[in-house]
Amino acid sequence: MLPLVLVLSILAFFDGVDASYSVPRWRPDLRRNDLITGQRTTSHRRQVLEGIATDAPVTTNSTIVPVVLASDKQTYYALSTVGNVSLQLALDTASADVWVVSSQCTSSACNLPKYPLSFQSSTFVPVNNNQTSFSISFADTTGAQGFVARESVSIGNLTVPQQALGLATSSNVTFADEVSGVLGLGFPRLSTISNTVANATSFFANLSESGGLDYPLFGLSLTRDSSGTLTFGAIDGSVVANRSLIEWNEVVPFAPFLGSSDNSSTYLQWAIVLDGISVNGTAITPEPTYPVQTMNTSIALIDVGTAGIFGPYQDVARIFSTIDSARLVDDTAGQYVVPCDTQETMAFSFGGQNFTLQPTDYLIGPASGNPNLCLSWPRALPPSSDGIDWQFGAPFLRTVYSIFSLGINGKEAPMVGFYPLSNATTLTESVNSVSAFLASYSATVPTTLPNFLLSTPTVTTPSYTFNASISATPGKVVKTGLGTSTYSALLNSKHLNATAIPTLTPSPTVATLILTDTSGHTLTTTSTAFHRSITLGVPEGWQGNSASVSFASRPLAWLTLAAVVCALL
Repeated sequence: MLPLVLVLSILAFFDGVDASYSVPRWRPDLRRNDLITGQRTTSHRRQVLEGIATDAPVTTNSTIVPVVLASDKQTYYALSTVGNVSLQLALDTASADVWVVSSQCTSSACNLPKYPLSFQSSTFVPVNNNQTSFSISFADTTGAQGFVARESVSIGNLTVPQQALGLATSSNVTFADEVSGVLGLGFPRLSTISNTVANATSFFANLSESGGLDYPLFGLSLTRDSSGTLTFGAIDGSVVANRSLIEWNEVVPFAPFLGSSDNSSTYLQWAIVLDGISVNGTAITPEPTYPVQTMNTSIALIDVGTAGIFGPYQDVARIFSTIDSARLVDDTAGQYVVPCDTQETMAFSFGGQNFTLQPTDYLIGPASGNPNLCLSWPRALPPSSDGIDWQFGAPFLRTVYSIFSLGINGKEAPMVGFYPLSNATTLTESVNSVSAFLASYSATVPTTLPNFLLSTPTVTTPSYTFNASISATPGKVVKTGLGTSTYSALLNSKHLNATAIPTLTPSPTVATLILTDTSGHTLTTTSTAFHRSITLGVPEGWQGNSASVSFASRPLAWLTLAAVVCALL
């Protein structure tokens, strides 16, 4: 199940609060389906990189594609190809299924590029004559329903043929920027589709289990615009300058759900141990909600699909108690405020290394009715029954390059790696620079704060979801369900060789060459990118009716280089 934020945190903490500070509404609410019991269920736009350069020979077993932050500031998405149809999919490391809206969905929420069923794709394979139901529910009571099918799914130059996916025929989920569905990057155990269809593992697991990657991992560079990247099989060498500085953390396995007939723990979430917290150097020891069941460790979910940072009241309240004039302003949403001119740093420790957040990393924005006070991450939420106390989304992930390694059957446990993008461990931002940052991002939140103090609420701890009698120790290496054993282990905790991880580097879109002729004249030649148009939701060259919105006037592109003479001095 997805922890922490899936109901209360998607609500605006006052009627006037901007909903863009909620958790993305397309996040599945697994508490509503039978994953809790273990039962089966039936349940902008930018140019696309064409050429890539690596520090090793170019291979077809890795790829790098752009990642864009949507205009709602909630969703990171990448361009994919489903069959022969280009669609933008939201990235989510806390779910495992691919699903897209289809042309049979005619509601207003589906007024976006869709998978056109009338195209009769040659790579489309029906499942049970399209009678196997697909259904997913969301934390804000929205959802999507449809059927399961198989279709080729491509990211960059990597393709999984006959990938099982959901095709939505009804939906009231609203996406920004013509995002047409979700690319789940979580562990196969999270998949709802695999519980209803045989041999229907998730996209990333398919690539890894088939040996179709240079290494069974993916990497994420998240930014506040369209300059991020997603890699499969390698990491972004333009971001990671020194692979030896990556801090690696073993993923925590989870015992079977209560009532399940399984007797072995397996991997469920990209969850790791949170070692410590500090504010301006003042240490705060995390207090796990289930100390006995989690071996007295606090577990943190690393989630690209979450637009914030969330933690338990017992930790979050102590964080803000160390900041002068900080106070709780909503005891339901767990929202705190701090002075906008705060000069504090927050640090979270993973694997013994501190990762420091500056004010611009954790401040959400000024309250319009109280402009000297800024809403702040983390938010506090009641306990989650899966024992995952913390959820680290975009505000944290923008400060690091994150790597998700699926592990290797019988050889290597799954790992999450963090490469810090800044080595600063103390305050580096002035009051003026923070103020300018908030103004430049139009971060003001339309709300007036209460003029009275709120007390930290008393919360009830639910029953633990998993069978605590079965061991779930970090470092567990399973025999199946991870990357194929044909991979040579590089991230084994006893023989770490992370410097051998393959890298990819985005091709430059602009390059300048300065030439001087025999007369001493300087000629500046600039290589720029021109692009071939594609249309979202419409197969290339297809003249049929896609039952989709046309976006022909808003092209995406693959890049090629052309030389243009800019100036003769």
